[in-house]
Amino acid sequence: MVGVITMLFAGIIYAWSILKAPLAAEFHWTPAALALNFTIMMCFFCVGGILTGVVTKRFSVKVPVIIGGILTFLGFFLTSRMSGASTTDLYLSYGVLTGCGVGMAYNAIISGTMSWFPDKAGTCSGALMMGFGASTLLLGTIASSLIESIGWRNTYVVLAVAIGAILVTAGMIIKFAPADLPLPKAATNKSIKGQDLKPQDYTAAEMTSGATFWRFYFYSILTAAIGTTVISAARDISMSVGAAAALATTLVGVLAVCNGLGRIMAGALFDSLGRRTTMLIANGITIAAPAVTLAAVLYSSVPLVIVGLCLCGFSYGCVPTTASVVISSFYGSKNFPLNFSIVNTFLIPTSFVATLAGSFVTKTGSFTSTFIMLLVFSIVALGFNLSIKRPDGKKSLGTAHTQVPASGEAGGK
Repeated sequence: MVGVITMLFAGIIYAWSILKAPLAAEFHWTPAALALNFTIMMCFFCVGGILTGVVTKRFSVKVPVIIGGILTFLGFFLTSRMSGASTTDLYLSYGVLTGCGVGMAYNAIISGTMSWFPDKAGTCSGALMMGFGASTLLLGTIASSLIESIGWRNTYVVLAVAIGAILVTAGMIIKFAPADLPLPKAATNKSIKGQDLKPQDYTAAEMTSGATFWRFYFYSILTAAIGTTVISAARDISMSVGAAAALATTLVGVLAVCNGLGRIMAGALFDSLGRRTTMLIANGITIAAPAVTLAAVLYSSVPLVIVGLCLCGFSYGCVPTTASVVISSFYGSKNFPLNFSIVNTFLIPTSFVATLAGSFVTKTGSFTSTFIMLLVFSIVALGFNLSIKRPDGKKSLGTAHTQVPASGEAGGK
């Protein structure tokens, strides 16, 4: 519960579409300049995750979560004090400090919390990711109300204090499960020959030297690009097919809800059906999402756009849960914090896909080309998906450490 609540507060950075509105109104910054801030924030979110992977090797998860809380506090507080003379202040405060702070806390909270649930790693990961994804709807709505009542500067101060305090408090509570603590074990995997497949711990260098990692990495880029692109333009997409402004705004919240539900749904499926089946189901949703939304755009159908946006939310929600479970079950728990932060860098290229999609809309005046591109991405992703197999083992790297896998994959899935 502590992990979910903490992730709920940390996920406020995804509510940038709400938080940026008063800045655009007061400082007259262009949409492109504000979009660049989101890209910078996502880049440093990944940097913060990598720093956590390094720090947790020497310290506990307590240190990166507390540092993350301090950086997030400074980021929001300094943003509230901007003069508006230059966007550089925004990029350094919200983009660099807040992005890095939340990235550090995000990775540490997932690593620490999942260590307590080796038998339900998928469900645990899904619940944490749901909290992070639902923040846009819950805290974003509160932030919007605060901006109207007390002004954006005071709202940023409130967010600075609240999020900073939550993260620092969580840092005092969340920790790795003791190695000698008897915990329920995950289902044992079976090899093709019917013998037990003992999971091994891979270092970051060992993980990234294998073809399996890169197939999964490109699969993650292609599937996540669909969600990030749609999230950044959900309101505009809805209005382009004839939805009223109020309904379009509501659909942004519905998309956030489906994003959160997709995360916990994927986690539950991992624990009950295994990796292969879950990833195929997720990929099926990923193909259906741009296909249905493309039909909505072509036929100016509001009902279809509602279904399409819901599918896009579910599709995007599956991505982070899939990443955490695959990395833990394929590459072990010993180096999970760093390995997970490395795979999370797929968020960097996906943040630029939304920018590319925006240029398509500017040139054509329609979202048609955008969704054709995303549909192609989803089909190519299926090819990568089908080629992903569990690493064969570190035969040439000496004796490996054996760990209980984070999520069972019965039948060698």
